[in-house]
Amino acid sequence: MTVAIIPARGGSKGVPGKNIARVGGVPLVARAVASALDAPGIDAVYVSTDDAAIAAVARAAGAGVIDRPANIAGDLASSEDALLHGLGVLADQGHDVAALAFLQATSPFIDPDALGRAVARVRDGDEDAVFSAFETHGFLWRVGPDGADGVNHDKSFRPRRQDREAQYQESGAFYVMDAAGFVEARHRFFGTVGLEVVDALAGLEIDDPHEPRGGASPRAPAQSPPHRRHRRSRHGLRRRPHR
Repeated sequence: MTVAIIPARGGSKGVPGKNIARVGGVPLVARAVASALDAPGIDAVYVSTDDAAIAAVARAAGAGVIDRPANIAGDLASSEDALLHGLGVLADQGHDVAALAFLQATSPFIDPDALGRAVARVRDGDEDAVFSAFETHGFLWRVGPDGADGVNHDKSFRPRRQDREAQYQESGAFYVMDAAGFVEARHRFFGTVGLEVVDALAGLEIDDPHEPRGGASPRAPAQSPPHRRHRRSRHGLRRRPHR
């Protein structure tokens, strides 16, 4: 199997209730579930959560739910903790997981086709881990005791955009990993790592209370991407139809 796991704990000090905050009228966790269900190559989708409201939204969107223990649901718990726990639960249920897709609900514009391409690259053995990133030519700065200084450029030289080497910023939307390699390494970047280039809009993350959440934003369609019809998998969860 290739499974998607979406960690979505209930507690959030920065944006309370952010995982079920609505963008384009759709809860963030439901948007992530929809993208995973529509991604080619993903067999089943699960949300790992400690929160009853998030679990209800996840089930309504077509995902299975993995009950996340309190000891890995606090502010200091990592996403890796939730993923490793989720894989253990699925293994106990008899599921043989070959590849793992990790999606973050705080990214409301996950491209299912890009996610599907990343899944194929891992399943085909091209890379051990593939993550979403967008191209940037931005000038980065840091502030030190002597003032601002360039991070990725010499501040005394301002080359044109077309003359600067492209760099890639991790979008945080999705990561796809060989499941066995991830369990052994216990972190998401191991072995041969590749990146799947996505549109810069996919880099938007809802981690600040002032970022667009309601249905008023013109950039926030009701579903991202347009929701397709799904069929049920043998695991009882909705799947995308074969094309």
